[in-house]
Amino acid sequence: MAKVQVTDLVLRDGHQSLIATRMRTDDMLPICGKLDQVGFWSLEAWGGATFDSCVRFLKEDPWERLKRLRRALPNTRIQMLLRGQNLLGYRHYADDVVRAFVQKSADNGVDIFRVFDAMNDIRNMQVAIEAVKKSGKHAQGAISYTVSPVHDIPYFVAMARELANMGVDSIAIKDMAGLLTPYTAHELVRAIKGATSLPINTHSHATAGLSAMVHMKAVEAGVDIIDCCNSAFSEGASHATTESLVAALQGTPYDTGLSLPLLQEIAAYFREVRKKYWQFEMDTHLVDTRILTSQVPGGMISNLSNQLKEQGALNRMDEVMLEIPRVREDLGFPPLVTPTSQIVGTQAVLNVLTGGRYKSVTNEVKNYLLGRYGRAPGAVNEEVRKMAVGDQEVITCRPADQIGDELDKLRADIEGLAKTDEDVLTYAMFPDLGRTFLQERAANSLTPEPLLPAEAKEAAASPSVYAPNEFNVTLHGETYHIRITGSGRGDDTERPFYVHIDGVSEEVLVETLDEIELTAGVNTARKSGDKPGPAAGGKRPRPSHAGHVTTAMPGAIVDVKVKVGDKVKAGDGILIIEAMKMENEVQAAVSGTVVAVYVAKGDAVTPDQVLVEIQPE
Repeated sequence: MAKVQVTDLVLRDGHQSLIATRMRTDDMLPICGKLDQVGFWSLEAWGGATFDSCVRFLKEDPWERLKRLRRALPNTRIQMLLRGQNLLGYRHYADDVVRAFVQKSADNGVDIFRVFDAMNDIRNMQVAIEAVKKSGKHAQGAISYTVSPVHDIPYFVAMARELANMGVDSIAIKDMAGLLTPYTAHELVRAIKGATSLPINTHSHATAGLSAMVHMKAVEAGVDIIDCCNSAFSEGASHATTESLVAALQGTPYDTGLSLPLLQEIAAYFREVRKKYWQFEMDTHLVDTRILTSQVPGGMISNLSNQLKEQGALNRMDEVMLEIPRVREDLGFPPLVTPTSQIVGTQAVLNVLTGGRYKSVTNEVKNYLLGRYGRAPGAVNEEVRKMAVGDQEVITCRPADQIGDELDKLRADIEGLAKTDEDVLTYAMFPDLGRTFLQERAANSLTPEPLLPAEAKEAAASPSVYAPNEFNVTLHGETYHIRITGSGRGDDTERPFYVHIDGVSEEVLVETLDEIELTAGVNTARKSGDKPGPAAGGKRPRPSHAGHVTTAMPGAIVDVKVKVGDKVKAGDGILIIEAMKMENEVQAAVSGTVVAVYVAKGDAVTPDQVLVEIQPE
C-alpha cells in the first residue's frame, strides 16, 4: 500500500485557528528552508483568512507574501483555500474576476487550489475549478462536511461523483467544525473510494478532540492525504499534530516517511514565534465537545460571545446557542462555514435580542432566501422566507449568472492607485479596505498593528495588581468598546496602558495634562484638528421614543440612506450596519420626517444610542 501523504497547515489554518491569522511573513520565512526539506505533499500557506488579515491588520501585500513564500519553498507545493465563486471575500464575484484571481494566484506561486462552497452547491465551484485546470495547477474539490437530516453518506458520495465529473484532481473531506467521528470517517472514505478513482484528503479540526482518531480510521479506509499541523500550532480549534501522526504511522504500511527530528526542530522555532503573538491567543478550552451537540464551530462561539458581551447580554448565550439550530433548519441546513456560519449566527443573535424571531433580518439572510448564495441543501421554511423577502422572486440559476463582467469597472474604480492586476484584485476582494491599503502604500504609511511587549502580558496576568476594566467610551460621536488588559511602567507624567479597542489590541500612552474640558457632552483633550460631535453636530441621545432609530447589535455604519428633511414610512430602510461581517438593514419604526442624523459611514455604534431621529407624523 502506498504511504500516506501529509499536508501541513502551520502557515495558514494553524495560526488562523489559534492566533487570529496574525503570523507575519517575516516570521515564516526563516523556517521555510527546513519546511522545504520535510517532503510534505503540500504546505497550506495562502487563502482562507490570510488575505484579509494581511491587508486589514498586518499591512502586508498578500501577493508579495505569496511570491516570497514561493521563492523560499522551491521544492514544496504551496496550497491555498478558495471559497469558489466567493474567492476570498464574502460575496459572489463575476466569472471574469474568478478567472483572473485564479490565474494570478497560480502565476505567483499557488500549486494546489482547494475549492469549496459554503452551500456545497458545486455550481458555485465550477468556474474556479475550470480556471485552475486551465492554469495547469492541481484542482482539489472540497466537500464541506456537516451533520443534518439531509446530510448523509449518499449525499456526500453524490457530490464526490459530481466533482469527479467536473474534472478535479483530488477530493477533500473538509470537516471545518470538527463534527466528523472516526467510524463515520472510515465509512465515508470507503464510500467515496468506491465511487471515484481520485485521491482523497481528510481535513478535520481538533475542536472536539477527535481529529487524530478521524485521520487514523480514514487511513485504514484508504485515504491518501491527511491534513495536520505542526505541534506549535496544533490541537484545540486547530488540527491534529503532525509529529504525533507521523510517529503513530511509523513502521506501518501507512508510514509517511517524514523525519520526526526535523519536524521537532521546526516546532521549536514556531513555539518561540508564537510567544510574540500572545495578545491574539484564542481564549478557548483545549477540547470543546459542545460542538458535537450544538454543531457550532469553536471560532463561531468565540465571536458570538464577544458580540453578546459588548451588549451586556452574555447571560443570553444559552438562548443564542438554542436558536442557532432553529435558524439553520429554517434556512435548509447549510453547513456552518464562512460565510454561512456568520449568516446563521448573526440572525440567531438578532432573533434573541430583538424580542421576536425575524423581527429584524440581515441583508445576507434576505439574499440567502432569495437564492443569491446558491441552492440550499434542504427545504427552506417558506413562512420565514415570506416574512423576510415577501413576494420577491427567488432565483434558481447559479447566482453568478446574474453578475456581469466586473474587471473593467474595478480597474477604472481604482485607477491611479492600482499598479498591477494583483492590486485590482486586492481592491475587488475588499473595496474599502483595499483602497485604504493602496492609499497607505502609496503614501509609505503602512503600519501594522502593534505586537504588545512581554511586560503587557505580565500585567494582564496580574489582576490583583492591575484590575481589568471594561467599558464603552463615546468620543466625538463615536463609541468604542474598551477593555484594559494591563499597564506598564512610566514616569511621573506618562504611563502606557494595554487595551483592546473594538477587539483590536493597542498600546495607549496616558499623559497627565493641566486641563481637560467638556465640549458638547463629550470628554476631549485639547488637540488641534479635533472635530466636534457626530454627523448631526451633537451628542447622540439615548433612545426614548419610537422615532429614535437604533440598532439591535453593535457594529459599524456601512451606509446612511436618509438625510435631514427626508420623509420616510414605517419599514423604510434607514441605515445599513455591519456586524460580525454581516450587513443588516435598520428600518424606521414610524412614518415621519427625519430631523437628525447622528452617524456617518464608518462610525462604530451600539444598541443604546440613537442613530437617526424621526419626527412622527
